[in-house]
Amino acid sequence: MSSTQWLDEISWTDEGLVPVIAQDAETGKILMFAWMNRESLALTVSEGYAVYWSRSRNKLWHKGEESGHRQKIAGIYLDCDEDVIVLLVEQIGGIACHTGRESCFYRQLLEGKWLAVSPVLKDPKNIYKVHE
Repeated sequence: MSSTQWLDEISWTDEGLVPVIAQDAETGKILMFAWMNRESLALTVSEGYAVYWSRSRNKLWHKGEESGHRQKIAGIYLDCDEDVIVLLVEQIGGIACHTGRESCFYRQLLEGKWLAVSPVLKDPKNIYKVHE
């Protein structure tokens, strides 16, 4: 097998992306959802830290590049349809969400309303630099 043949086994979207779920390797909690392209997945494998593709910014996104909340890879899994990846990660700093929470999935549907059920661990103003 060539050194990149494993990338060819993934069913990429028409845009060249694959959905990725980041899961805490220790607790099993789902931390976030993102997208990867071939380059970001290859970088993730070679660097040992999560690198995603930002669709909104149209560029590579090294998770934690501003916040320091990097995701150290503990395992990479491909589903049976070869179209979704799960990353088992060690979430550096315990915060995956840009809102300062452990997980991006902090809202629960309760009585017809989306309610925040997880606390902010750190104010985002104290995590990110102000962009001008």
